[in-house]
Amino acid sequence: MTTGENHIGNQRSAKGTKTYKTFNPLLNIENDQVFYEATSEEINQAVDLASDAFKVFSKKSPKEKAIFLRAITEEILAMGDDLIAMYQSETGLPEGRAKGERGRTIGQLISFADMLEDGNWVEATIDTADLDRAPIPKQDIRKMLIPLGPVVVFGASNFPFAYSTAGGDTASALAAGCPVICKSHPMHAGTSEMVSEAINRAAIKTGMPTGVFSNLNSSGIEVGVELVKHPGVKAVGFTGSIKGGRALYNIASERPEPIPVFAEMGSVNPVVLLPEAIQKRGEALAKTYAGSITLGTGQFCTNPGLLIGIKSDGFSTFIDTLSSEIIKISPSCMLHPNIIGNYERNKENALQQNGLLVTADYTDEVSTNYARQTIVTVEGATFLENTTLHQEVFGPFSMVVQCKDAHELETIIQQLEGQLTGTILAEQEELAKYSSIVDALQNRVGRIIFNGVPTGVEVCPAMLHGGPYPSSTDSRFTAVGLHAVKRWVRPFSFQSWPNSLLPDELKDENPLEILRLVNGNNTKSKI
Repeated sequence: MTTGENHIGNQRSAKGTKTYKTFNPLLNIENDQVFYEATSEEINQAVDLASDAFKVFSKKSPKEKAIFLRAITEEILAMGDDLIAMYQSETGLPEGRAKGERGRTIGQLISFADMLEDGNWVEATIDTADLDRAPIPKQDIRKMLIPLGPVVVFGASNFPFAYSTAGGDTASALAAGCPVICKSHPMHAGTSEMVSEAINRAAIKTGMPTGVFSNLNSSGIEVGVELVKHPGVKAVGFTGSIKGGRALYNIASERPEPIPVFAEMGSVNPVVLLPEAIQKRGEALAKTYAGSITLGTGQFCTNPGLLIGIKSDGFSTFIDTLSSEIIKISPSCMLHPNIIGNYERNKENALQQNGLLVTADYTDEVSTNYARQTIVTVEGATFLENTTLHQEVFGPFSMVVQCKDAHELETIIQQLEGQLTGTILAEQEELAKYSSIVDALQNRVGRIIFNGVPTGVEVCPAMLHGGPYPSSTDSRFTAVGLHAVKRWVRPFSFQSWPNSLLPDELKDENPLEILRLVNGNNTKSKI
């Protein structure tokens, strides 16, 4: 079902001579399909088509766009087990994970379709005229959110469905009215090709303009760089490394017309363990976190890579239990030899730092591309002195920091880089006693969790998946949930505009029956 070609709108294309293959990490072999990297000509063609499609697609009604998103879900599901098999062959992940992630992707698309049908998301705001107002007459001004234009989405290595071709970035951009050009991740190009075929089938069936979606192959960085530089591209979505996200951000900022790059770039997701909770529930918490650290071989952007607590007998017991429990868990396969290679290098770099003590290290024989889990501890003072210890080790690795007192713990939190999540493990009455620590953590993260684990990102309107830099490039936005759509829109006002020529969202008669802020009052009434 794959050809290795690029999707330029609803046409396939393979004009280049540079090719590559994907890799099955479970079998440790290359897959058979050859993929053709997009050429500059194909990049220009995809962006030009997207620019033309934007003129039509941005004017489609909310209902029409919702029908399109629902049709995508139908086409993805129609691929059945063939798509699941492709996903597994390129990731080494089990069938349950593949189907679960597909379900999450379907759920995201449906939630944005529901949002479009509801219509309130555009934040329609109307201030009617008062021409008799003295000394200056008041003009009629009406505001709503409008789409930016063609969006480039970079597929993520660790989520071939949910954060890639038809994932949250693409779903939210299409919901906003923005055509999407996906730069597929080279590790799962076959999965991306199949999902792209589903999207384009849905586009044809629902009458969407050609160019509303394209998918370009690339084995390196060249295609992505060229896309971000292209004047027809108006925004970028990225999930990946700090190095990659920052490079794209810099390129976009240096354009003659700078554009926004919304990059989610990783996190160590600090977990703060307060004394009473550790004393009462330390062993149970240790067992829970052994599972969280190794879940999905640690290949989640919300993996708990840093555990911080105050020295005590209870904390020592927690460390001992965590260390003994985590080596009971059988290692699993990482997504690609490159990823496990980076894991081993980054882990070794951390282990070479002074002051670290390894308390758990899986030493039994493992299959090729399987990652051995590791727990290390370090003194709080050493951690503060060496910022190398603050960096993420992407995989089943976690560092436990032992602080001499609450002040040192708070200082450590204050000096961390921005993070996606922070977790407090505490008894409820401890929250008031350690309020300054809670406040410090809140200032460094996008989402704070009480007595849970950070792994697992619920798709819902209240979810914030982002955080202060470098966890993301703009902490005001989320990559998950309905508000992810706000990355691809801008506020726009009409002043003294004829009612018949206004968008339906702003017309006097409110034909869409949406909730609007009219002269300071929320209402669905006509004007």
